[in-house]
Amino acid sequence: MKKSFRKLFTSLLTTVTLSATVLSAATGLISAEEAESLDFSPSVTNEGEKVEGATLNVALTSDTPFAGVLNNMLYSGQPDSEVINYFNPGLFGYDQNFHFDESGFGKVELDKDAKTATITIPEGEKWEDGEPITIEDVIFPYYVIGHPDYTGIRYGSDFENVEGMEEYHNGEADEISGLEKVDDYTLVVHYKEFPNSMTQAGGGVSSYIEPKHYLEDIPVKDLEDSEEVRVKPIGFGPFKIESIQPGESVTYTVNEYYYKDRPGVDKVILKVVNPSSVVAELKAGNIDVASVSSSDYEQFQDAKNFTVLGAISNSYSYIGFKMGTWDKENGKVVYDPDLVTSQKALRQAMAQAIDLQAVSDNFYHGIQKVATAPITPNFTEYLNPEAKAYEFNPEAAKQTLADAGFKDTDGDGFVEDPKGEKFKLSYAAMSGNSVQEAIAQYYIQSWQAVGIDIELLDGKLHEFNSFYERVGSNGEDDPAVNVFGGAWGMGGDPNPTGLYGPEAMFNFPRWETDEHNEILDRINSSDSFDEEFRKKAFNDWQVLMHEELPIIPTFWSTTLTAVNNRVSNWDIQIGSHLEWSDIYVTADKPIAE
Repeated sequence: MKKSFRKLFTSLLTTVTLSATVLSAATGLISAEEAESLDFSPSVTNEGEKVEGATLNVALTSDTPFAGVLNNMLYSGQPDSEVINYFNPGLFGYDQNFHFDESGFGKVELDKDAKTATITIPEGEKWEDGEPITIEDVIFPYYVIGHPDYTGIRYGSDFENVEGMEEYHNGEADEISGLEKVDDYTLVVHYKEFPNSMTQAGGGVSSYIEPKHYLEDIPVKDLEDSEEVRVKPIGFGPFKIESIQPGESVTYTVNEYYYKDRPGVDKVILKVVNPSSVVAELKAGNIDVASVSSSDYEQFQDAKNFTVLGAISNSYSYIGFKMGTWDKENGKVVYDPDLVTSQKALRQAMAQAIDLQAVSDNFYHGIQKVATAPITPNFTEYLNPEAKAYEFNPEAAKQTLADAGFKDTDGDGFVEDPKGEKFKLSYAAMSGNSVQEAIAQYYIQSWQAVGIDIELLDGKLHEFNSFYERVGSNGEDDPAVNVFGGAWGMGGDPNPTGLYGPEAMFNFPRWETDEHNEILDRINSSDSFDEEFRKKAFNDWQVLMHEELPIIPTFWSTTLTAVNNRVSNWDIQIGSHLEWSDIYVTADKPIAE
């Protein structure tokens, strides 16, 4: 049974320090009906005459600097990805269902029976430095990512599926036998298995293309920290980097060798803007385009000088539980069943203790939708329609703990584990928009209210880069982290192996079971081309994830993007084919409110 935040906080006055009055003043409570009525278009068009030689001002909305690993093979954080997209987009285009289409630089033809993907690129195109683009630039990333000295996070089951990759990765071969170069513009990739993921952009077929002539002389172990990656990266996209203020801003100019029509603006300035000030910057006319948070709805709802676009993004947030460590040497998860967080009942009780719909309604104005599974609604073929989020029920949470042997034996208000031993958990949360700390405190207080001793890690929120380092993005798990709040962008492939598989470094919970591995094997088998087989495998996976709960899915993210009224066109729909040649400005500077 759901309660409003007011009722919830009133019932928890003995343990919850935030009163309903404070919560109301801080978040601007709205009714469920008001929340449901909010609606946003995913695109906008503004009429007007094009201003020649103009600069587009874009905010990278973040409370932390971007890390500056500006290469698709090596970056690990979304901010770096945003910087990269302007000068070196991926190899393939895709539609709204993330299926390959003809809109990208490269084309791919799949042969299920032969277990091959034939990749072709156009002839006569050039990198921004004038050097020709050839199929060697498509082959090169396989040799970097598969190299024993590779320092990034991309090597996994999809690359190991390429014939000969494991032998190369293990130092047993100098070449990858599954890469068949036909000519300077054609590559045939041979795979061991051919799962349905091959049909998805971002699935089993690598979308990387990198300038071999520019990077090949740098030892793989040194690439990540090289000048060619950090300071002077090059690409084939619509723009090239003119200058970088590390972590703060990037100035781009037009790439004269871009293979499509010339962009409608001559320059783009991308700069980091703190979420707390981004709406004010938009209203002042200092920014043309910026992502904004649903928590700031009241600040931008009546804006006159910009339009806010909205669409369900291909990402979800979650609460994860640490249940093991990462074996860096052997590249696999080491699950530890003796950790208290490895007790399924504890995880289930923590899911029952939090009211996610109330969080959405009161902190996000109902704009963020409660997730029912660790897969987004964009994948209509795969999302189990029967999946449901855990029902908010603190009393049931207490009973779940008691039934599993978690009992308060010393009368301090917190349960001991089933062996009668005291435990205290720490919750790691990221900084970000204005409500992140309030939400983290709400989770903690809700868990404390059902008898779980837990506190905020180090008593504070952690900025993006340090947060993920402590969670394990570098392969080293901080033992101080027991529970954490993360988020995943799913890319173009719903296959969960890369995030939750036994050999996935992204498997931050470090959770593994034989039953889970068996389901992943089914998803990755050639049998998954059969529609019914595939649906059943994905449904079984979602049922198991709901029962075992290595993570609690919290929200399907709704992306909100503010666009100044002088910008001709903007479109945030997945699979949008809006060209940069159609994006221009109709005034000399952004329009102020």
